[in-house]
Amino acid sequence: MIVTDARTSPYDDASAHEVLELLQAAVARRAPSTENLFVVPGPDPRTASLAPNARLGERLLVRGLISVADLDEALERQRERGLRLGEMLVELGAVSSAALAEVLAEQFGVPFVNLVTSPPDPVLSTLVPEGFARRYRAVAVTRSGDRVVVAMADPTDIFAVDDLRFLTRCEILPVQADAEQLMAAIDRVYQGTAIASTLDDATNDLVADDDAADLAVVDDAPLVRLVNAIFEQAIADRASDIHIEPGASRVRIRTRIDGVLHDTSDAPLAMLRSLIVRLKVLGGLDIAQTRAPQDGRFSITTQGRQVDVRVATFPTAAGEAAVLRILDRGRNNVAFADLGMSREESDKLLRHLHAGQGAILVTGPTGAGKTTTLYAMLGEINRRDKSVTSIEDPVEYVMDGIKQIQVNPRAQVTFASALRSVLRADPDVILVGEIRDTETAEIAASASITGHLVLSSLHTTSAAATTMRLSDMGVEPYVVASAVTCVVSQRLARRLCDHCAQELVDPDLSLLVELGAPESILQNAVIRTPVGCGACRQTGYQGRMSIFEIMPVTDELRRLIVDRATAADIERLAVEQGMDTLRIAALKRVVRGELSIDEMLRITH
Repeated sequence: MIVTDARTSPYDDASAHEVLELLQAAVARRAPSTENLFVVPGPDPRTASLAPNARLGERLLVRGLISVADLDEALERQRERGLRLGEMLVELGAVSSAALAEVLAEQFGVPFVNLVTSPPDPVLSTLVPEGFARRYRAVAVTRSGDRVVVAMADPTDIFAVDDLRFLTRCEILPVQADAEQLMAAIDRVYQGTAIASTLDDATNDLVADDDAADLAVVDDAPLVRLVNAIFEQAIADRASDIHIEPGASRVRIRTRIDGVLHDTSDAPLAMLRSLIVRLKVLGGLDIAQTRAPQDGRFSITTQGRQVDVRVATFPTAAGEAAVLRILDRGRNNVAFADLGMSREESDKLLRHLHAGQGAILVTGPTGAGKTTTLYAMLGEINRRDKSVTSIEDPVEYVMDGIKQIQVNPRAQVTFASALRSVLRADPDVILVGEIRDTETAEIAASASITGHLVLSSLHTTSAAATTMRLSDMGVEPYVVASAVTCVVSQRLARRLCDHCAQELVDPDLSLLVELGAPESILQNAVIRTPVGCGACRQTGYQGRMSIFEIMPVTDELRRLIVDRATAADIERLAVEQGMDTLRIAALKRVVRGELSIDEMLRITH
């Protein structure tokens, strides 16, 4: 006999379809273009023969989600540990948490809510204390009059429903949600409210005690909790930077997510001094110096992992501002295979990366992902039989097996001086974080000609302009032609959100043709446009991708470089030899439905 939880539908006064209408109305208010975020599971043909009170194990078996062996093992362990059958099956890996939640919704006859595409109302959620939400795995989704729809891991828990009714003084309409999505939603909701609550406490604390230096070092001070909450929220949102900017009457706090700044919160201007002092204390900066820019670095532990932070403070007309760069090792230490290059692109680059000598330069504007690409290239060639040394300013990520040197001008350790020293230390591969001056460029070029593999970055607008830039810096064209073997120009583009992006029906491809798209890539084109949903913070984009322009330096290109040809002439020949420009590389992503036309135009203007 199949045994599982004998739970029944929690609805008495309101049917599941009434709740569905309420949920869909809430979705329409928040995201008019998004449909079917909430569903009432209809009769599944595979379960049509089951009795209405069929148990969970039977439903999962008939749907083909588990095997009889899975069920038998789960039942045996259930007897030993006393867990519910569904929880046991998820723990064993027999079924996913999301699939289980949908089957439970069918069993109980309640709507199922996807909390990724339709997140909870952050204001309404504050009606429920965080401890209660975590204990019962419940979060408020929407409200209509005196009725509140609450997403729960177990909508049949009458004790939790009664407690929620007492806390909110509203009628509770429970709906089924995936337990994993629930906990992630609770984390997001209460991290956001943590900033607001700690901000109030910190403001009140300043009224009682305006000694910012003292408040900045007390671990349990509201000010310290506020800074911690800001970091936790930024890291949860995958932000790369935090900006603290003083204005006429308020301090604006913004975070850069996927390359775009978003307002997070604001604080009274009286809070500015305390915030800056706290950041200076963390970064080991001089809290008494307010008229000159300062730079520092520190590490914090949040959400179970260590994150490095670079802090820069500088004076403005309204007071000191600060910008914090978040260096998340786990997120940014990307393997070469994960850079997102096509097979043709990676083959071109790998040939030169494994050649053992020459200079490979990665170019692009600030924030284009050059450092990530350089680290991925180092990881690809970092082997026990090679001596690898890097010279960086600063050392952003520590890599095993690599001797990493931090540039320190005060100690006369510059890129050029460090590079000279490294060349006497029998290196095979040298990474120069950035070529900034003629001396560094000349030494790097000489090293690549004399049998070393040199990797570095440079600020240029295209791959073809790179060789001209080196010549303009004072390196002789014949040296540039002999030294540089490959140039990689790149940009970072926001990826369309897979949850809400809409495919255009019968799209007009004439614009793509005008922008230079060859006819060969327009066959079976899939053009998608951003919409916006809870998963992407209503932006239409989630995550980023790299767009590459890879130019191997051939003998024909070397002759142009020696002859001081223009960037346009160099690019024309490189395209004839098979190079995709940044525009063409981006257009290929557009016709695959990965990139929007607007985003393509933004990064390749």
